[in-house]
Amino acid sequence: MNSFLGEIIGYLSGACTTLAFLPQAIKSITTKNVSGLSLYMYVIYCIGLVFWILYGVYLHSFQIILFNSITLVFNVIILCMIIKSSVGNKKK
Repeated sequence: MNSFLGEIIGYLSGACTTLAFLPQAIKSITTKNVSGLSLYMYVIYCIGLVFWILYGVYLHSFQIILFNSITLVFNVIILCMIIKSSVGNKKK
């Protein structure tokens, strides 16, 4: 595979996997409802994204660093909402 095609595939795959979380982030933010989302899934996923970013730094891969960083932001927002919701429910 030539280098240019590999770069294009890297950007397309990164964009798709990053954009996949955007609807959930928008829905969670607008409805403020995260009751059906798993805290543990988002914690594990965020940890995985941090490792992907570190791997991207190791490889000097801009696509891996960029798209996983954006995805991490979306997921941390949702994770914070889940934590806030679970703390709020325990106080009631």
